[in-house]
Amino acid sequence: MEQKKKVVVAFSGGLDTSFTVMYLAKEKGYEVYAACANTGGFSEEQLKQNEENAYKLGAVKYVTLDVTQEYYEKSLKYMIFGNVLRNGTYPISVSSERIFQALAIARYAKEIGAEAIAHGSTGAGNDQIRFDMTFLVMTPGIEIITLTRDMALSRQEEIDYLNKNGFEADFTKLKYSYNVGLWGTSICGGEILDSAQGLPETAYLKQVTKEGSELLRLEFKNGELHAVNGEVFEDKIAAIQKVEEIGAAYGIGRDMHVGDTIIGIKGRVGFEAAAPMLIIGAHRFLEKYTLSKWQQYWKDQVANWYGMFLHESQYLEPVMRDIEAMLQESQRNVNGTAILELRPLSFSTVGVESQDDLVKTKFGEYGEMQKGWTAEDAKGFIKVTSTPLRVYYANHKDEEV
Repeated sequence: MEQKKKVVVAFSGGLDTSFTVMYLAKEKGYEVYAACANTGGFSEEQLKQNEENAYKLGAVKYVTLDVTQEYYEKSLKYMIFGNVLRNGTYPISVSSERIFQALAIARYAKEIGAEAIAHGSTGAGNDQIRFDMTFLVMTPGIEIITLTRDMALSRQEEIDYLNKNGFEADFTKLKYSYNVGLWGTSICGGEILDSAQGLPETAYLKQVTKEGSELLRLEFKNGELHAVNGEVFEDKIAAIQKVEEIGAAYGIGRDMHVGDTIIGIKGRVGFEAAAPMLIIGAHRFLEKYTLSKWQQYWKDQVANWYGMFLHESQYLEPVMRDIEAMLQESQRNVNGTAILELRPLSFSTVGVESQDDLVKTKFGEYGEMQKGWTAEDAKGFIKVTSTPLRVYYANHKDEEV
């Protein structure tokens, strides 16, 4: 008997990957291994349901590949170090997780000796590139199968196929689609498809449940989140989840991102990301006190590239390791507590407490009194600084403004 070809399906439990598992097992005769790569966006209940469904769909084996810690250690902490917000807005939420999901799937495929890998991405988005590029680099020679992209089936056709073959699940197309992850939730569909409209309150998964205001104290050690309101967290994932719990109750972190996709068209997505916006806001604020002017400037330059490369499926580019090294080194004095004031739908920075605070100096207090130089020193400095301009305008009097 001819041995069946092994295929690993990157299984999220959604319609496209459910169709892929059943179709490859039933119609193509593959030995299907369903692998759910979890980077923090799945609950225990969802993972259990995924396992049950995978076997119902025809998989010979289901595995959960937990790469949440790897995602934090290898990328998320660097996004915090760099205060990464794409186009100054979007914390690269779920999209940043795709690379680590793809890496986990590739490793598993090599481990079991699979001849093929399948995923459920469409041909109109960024995820197809993130998965395909990772597989092409990490598993050269392995076939990549994308039924959703290649067969151009409608949702209803996929649903009808599953129902016809005895798998019934609620895949009714809702007004909005959500991708929930550790670093935020993206929202697509509905009003987002109209450039002139915003999202209504009902579109968000997390509703505002708190009124008034409260202070949030986030302590950092060498740039990493260390404590939340005085509670120390050795587990950085748990610390992020704690900040999310506090901020989401105020509806903080909601916004709309418009940007250029990897394939060239512009895309629009809504998101809610309380933890990323609060952590990055606090971290950036603390850095203003603890880093030099040029540390901040150059870190911003490389961090912008880091976020862009991560978003555009270039995580494996070697320069990313160089950027990470620079970002890591920049955090050696980013220590202390940033204090934020939270209120419904917004927050503001209050102050910091840090032994590395460069505002506190014996050389002087801004706008008050100089202590590290005399009045004559100041006048001499100003005169020397003005020299290039005085030279220029002395020779170009016609350009004086």
